[in-house]
Amino acid sequence: MIISLLFCLSKLQISKGVSQIYIKHLIDRIGSNKVSQNETELFRHSHDESPHKTIEPDVVCFPECKDDIKNIVEVAHAHRVPVTAFGAGSGLEGQAIPIHKGISINFENMNAVVDFSPDDMTITVQPGLTRLQLNKLVNRKGLMFPIDPGADATIGGMVATNASGTTAVRYGSMRDQLLDLEVVLADGTVIHTGTHAKKSSSGYNLTGLFAGSEGTLGIITEVTLRLHGIPEYTMVARCTFDTPEKCAQAAQTILLSGIPVMRMELVDAQSISQVNMYGGYNYPVKHSLFFEFAGLKAAVEEEIKLAQELMNDLDCQDWKVATDPKEQKELWKARHELSYAYGHIKGMADTGADVCVPISRLPELVVYARELIEQSGLEGGILGHVGDGNFHTIVIFDSNNPGEQEKAEYTNEALAMRAIEVGGTCTGEHGVGLGKMKLQKAEHGDAVGIMKGVKQMLDPEGLLNPGKIFY
Repeated sequence: MIISLLFCLSKLQISKGVSQIYIKHLIDRIGSNKVSQNETELFRHSHDESPHKTIEPDVVCFPECKDDIKNIVEVAHAHRVPVTAFGAGSGLEGQAIPIHKGISINFENMNAVVDFSPDDMTITVQPGLTRLQLNKLVNRKGLMFPIDPGADATIGGMVATNASGTTAVRYGSMRDQLLDLEVVLADGTVIHTGTHAKKSSSGYNLTGLFAGSEGTLGIITEVTLRLHGIPEYTMVARCTFDTPEKCAQAAQTILLSGIPVMRMELVDAQSISQVNMYGGYNYPVKHSLFFEFAGLKAAVEEEIKLAQELMNDLDCQDWKVATDPKEQKELWKARHELSYAYGHIKGMADTGADVCVPISRLPELVVYARELIEQSGLEGGILGHVGDGNFHTIVIFDSNNPGEQEKAEYTNEALAMRAIEVGGTCTGEHGVGLGKMKLQKAEHGDAVGIMKGVKQMLDPEGLLNPGKIFY
């Protein structure tokens, strides 16, 4: 046992002398202008937006092309140095934290468009391009990339965590938008996982395997995406209910009606109050549903009439429709600011769960989440993309009070375990990272062994983002 532990440590920990040797080799292979040990850069790459402990890498690399990535990975492989990919740093589960130090790869200089085919409704980009940069380009051709996790995350980071967001009820997750990935494996081999065709029955679905792998199986260097037409007409509505449970029941009713809603978000009263204070809004401080309907104008108008009738039958209050683009933009701006509204309370830290459950179990899980928060004695809220059964809790705590942090973390774990018990998952979109490793066995059972086998086959030295997803 002791020998095995020492062997693992020897693979992942490098003495100062050896460290300087591999850094010199990095400089020789990719150039000194792409390698940094600046203290500011080391700190920037030591954390993301999660509450996990900051750990600085030994060095940060700023590649500009696939060949740079190959060179970095080959140096890391030769010297047995850990490699951790870093996108925008907006992750919430610590995926980008280099817990074994080594090399952090920043993709901000790999943000080019490789190929754009409006006629095929596809685009191939480097991983450092952000979703807003992507949409600014494709919107000019009447197209859009629909996945919206809130933050202006990089495309590579969104693939790595299989991100989704507010539009998932109609468009699904990142995995559903992918046609092909170019990936550099741990030994420097470059592979493509798919083609530019919209579907295929050929071979294993390697694209789906790498989506959500959090940088543990390979380094993504190109992403080929599906694009979608921009809807002709959009309407936004909101309403309130007496309880979060009724909000969840109303969301289920909308889905069962067959209305192809574009977005459907639950925000509880506590969160409405918090975002009102943070952003200067004036929304009713009640448990709320936000909707967006999009498509042909005549169809959207009929859909919103039906939605209003269904909500009235469920005794909703404060129904309001917004057709003005400015008003619509403000509503979704408020929704995206919710996590920041909690996260910027002076002197407090925050943590939260990210579960996804079958739609029929959503109301009871929302009730259970509120009970957990109340039992903790801490402040917190419930919000989420309830159209696909995914919702979040945010609990704030005094980081200088270990007792409070333990209570906050318990609410996360208890909710995640309940979600697994009813046939759901511990994470709908944030990923596993560091925070949800302990839940993998409960969710996947013996399939965890298969996952570890894949990891061992593709990364036998355990150098790619070690210490993430499972122990």
